[in-house]
Amino acid sequence: MESFPADKKSATPWKLISFIVLLAAAIILFRMTGWGDKLNLLRDWIRDLGHWGPLVFVLLYIISVVAALPGAAITIAGAALFGSAEGVVLVSIASTVGASLAFLIARYLARDFVLHKLSASETFHKLDRLTREHGAIIVAVTRLVPIFPFNILNYGFGLTSIRFRTYVFWSWLCMLPGTVLFVVGTDAVVRAMSSGKIPWVLVGVLLLTGIVLALLIRQAKKKISKGGDTDSADNI
Repeated sequence: MESFPADKKSATPWKLISFIVLLAAAIILFRMTGWGDKLNLLRDWIRDLGHWGPLVFVLLYIISVVAALPGAAITIAGAALFGSAEGVVLVSIASTVGASLAFLIARYLARDFVLHKLSASETFHKLDRLTREHGAIIVAVTRLVPIFPFNILNYGFGLTSIRFRTYVFWSWLCMLPGTVLFVVGTDAVVRAMSSGKIPWVLVGVLLLTGIVLALLIRQAKKKISKGGDTDSADNI
């Protein structure tokens, strides 16, 4: 039975701390270089679009996911543009739709092309092997723990035997805690930098989400190490 690296268990809190530190440094840099003003211009442009603003953001996010571009930057931008509540909703919808489209493209529209691109990737073969061994729980685990690059996941799962509705459900559910961490964390730092006050409510949400995410990762790894009861997950 293949297991995951043990150091992943202790890496989660440090990744969160590193993310917050780097985010704060980035915001300071933005202010010093004037990029903060450009972000305000982008925010104003989105707001000037009225009801179309969130839709434009979602479409841009979906395109970036399908194009296999890193999603962290646009996720952070979504938090800065829309705040915690609306940002989480929009990013969650966009990331799920984008991941679903990539899955469908790999399975039905460009299967031979994607297979040719990934066939030489040991990462993809490992993903395929784990999916055959553990079923849908691998979708949950790989969304919770950054074991594989997301651009491999979104297209790679389309080449596996995972059912589409199972993939969509577990992808949405298990990407949600990470989305909350990024969006709420960004919003909290932005508010703290702009007002000089710590938004304790957002910090509380951030800490609670971090605890829930750590518990979910621990349970998922435990289920994998024991072989897991994957039949119930596949029937979702």
